[in-house]
Amino acid sequence: MNNEFIAALDDLERQKGIPKEYMLEKVEAALLSALKKEVGGSNVKAVVDRKKGDFKVYRTMTVVETVNDPVSEITMDEAKRHTRRHLSYGDTIDIELKTKNFGRISAQIAKQVIIQGIREAERGIMIKQYEDKKEDIISVTVQKIDPQSGNVVVDTGTGFATLLQREMLATDHFSVGDHVKVFITEVRKETKGPLVTLSRVHPHFVKRLFELEIPEIANGVVEIKGITREAGYRTKIAVASNEEGVDPVGSCIGARGMRINNIMAELGGEKIDVIKYSDNDVEFIRSALSPASVDEVIIDGERTCRVIVPADQLSLAIGREGQNARLAARLTGYKIDIKSDRY
Repeated sequence: MNNEFIAALDDLERQKGIPKEYMLEKVEAALLSALKKEVGGSNVKAVVDRKKGDFKVYRTMTVVETVNDPVSEITMDEAKRHTRRHLSYGDTIDIELKTKNFGRISAQIAKQVIIQGIREAERGIMIKQYEDKKEDIISVTVQKIDPQSGNVVVDTGTGFATLLQREMLATDHFSVGDHVKVFITEVRKETKGPLVTLSRVHPHFVKRLFELEIPEIANGVVEIKGITREAGYRTKIAVASNEEGVDPVGSCIGARGMRINNIMAELGGEKIDVIKYSDNDVEFIRSALSPASVDEVIIDGERTCRVIVPADQLSLAIGREGQNARLAARLTGYKIDIKSDRY
């Protein structure tokens, strides 16, 4: 090892953010492990010169009158040949070891430690970047599609991750090279790097799309009060205004429906009902059953209600396979029994 080694560590610290001292300690630890295997004994140490990059290895010996263990003990006369300082019996002295093959071994070890350090730094950077984006949307590029599982390998810009088929919409049909928005739901540290969970079906994926698309939500003028979703089919989102004179529903719809259409296009045509939130449960339930018209909402008990709708609105209020009623119930927290005015 030499000045080139120190220069390499300086570059590593500058480019990857790994402290040079940390890497030197790693190298010393690795050298010590190799040294113990070559020369034996636990009383050895390896030291790297912080300026020159040279290394030296030592065995720590105890000065004794009579040597019983030549690996750890040394006579006074022998010890004085290695140092000029005053010695007494029982003192310890570091004796430099000259090993035949250790120069080659040390170079290999230093290289391995640097490579490992670079990998650890890259993993650390990736984890930090993903953690900063947790519960947020990122744009990725489709790299590979598994024809059997349907899973999609994507390039996130800092590495690769897998979008599982169960986390995709039924309407998602990707090709290699497609640019896709995904939601990061979880980041876990693993030995080989970060394990990132991506999703397009999570309710907060829609929530973040609204925050990105609608300035009034981003700046807090309009607030999302609740969201429920059956991914790929329908979402109901309740919004309220924090500023007098601002229509929360109109803000989300946008001029000629442009804002909401952009969000639905990203979701492959998934229908979105934007509901005006109300602290009045009757009014909130009425709105939640949109697009159906409601004649009357009767609160029967704790979190249960009956809703009366015109006969021609019954199927719309219930929705296909009960979807509209089901989503309204989740959004409001009420068990909803829907009847037509004919009964």
